[in-house]
Amino acid sequence: MAAERDTAKPEVRVVEDPAALAPAAADEWRARALAAVAASGRFAVALSGGSTPRAVYALLADPAAPYRDALPWARTHVFFGDERAVPPDHPQSNYGMARDALLASVALPPENVHRIRGEDEPEAAARAYEDALRAFFGGAPRFDLLLLGMGADGHTASLFPGSPALEEPSHLVVAAPAPAPGPPRITLTLRALQAAARVVFLVSGAAKAPALARALSGASGAGALPAGRVRPTDGSVLWLVDRAAAP
Repeated sequence: MAAERDTAKPEVRVVEDPAALAPAAADEWRARALAAVAASGRFAVALSGGSTPRAVYALLADPAAPYRDALPWARTHVFFGDERAVPPDHPQSNYGMARDALLASVALPPENVHRIRGEDEPEAAARAYEDALRAFFGGAPRFDLLLLGMGADGHTASLFPGSPALEEPSHLVVAAPAPAPGPPRITLTLRALQAAARVVFLVSGAAKAPALARALSGASGAGALPAGRVRPTDGSVLWLVDRAAAP
């Protein structure tokens, strides 16, 4: 893939257990948000689905935690790394999860939430989201912070091992199949993920340790796991992992 190249070695930060991942990620969010607003007047963040990110979102929205009232929500723009082809109120919707855990509980202007329309036909939803990204960023999306997870098979966003979407040379967003029996997906491509300024992976559990070791091995190209191929061309990667997942 033309956009993929060798970059600096990613940072790996090991925390004690899954409960420690949320504050570590929330600290990263706060630092990136404040720096981005100071530099450009806005903070663009792309969210991930899954149970580990949900804990981060809940902590950010918690009025008793030191995040919600310290963050520049009015200048924050929220995007999504992928979505299932389901309506926003469906239990499997990444947007629906983020809305319930975070977006509905903070002073974020509705127009600052840029969701993928999972209820639309996947190809149409992918084209519409790519158009929205290009309009907002003026080209490839330069997220100040991109949150990602990794499955035990090494997938990230909805880029699964062996998927043709991994080799997409030009599009920023594509419709992609998912392992049966799940619904189809709409996902950002490697081209879009690698344009981020800061990528933070959240990985928890011993079941993911083998994939994490492979992802960090430095392998590149078609033989590498999807998560291991996310190497920003002008940015940095932080892997936040709990001790059980650490290789």
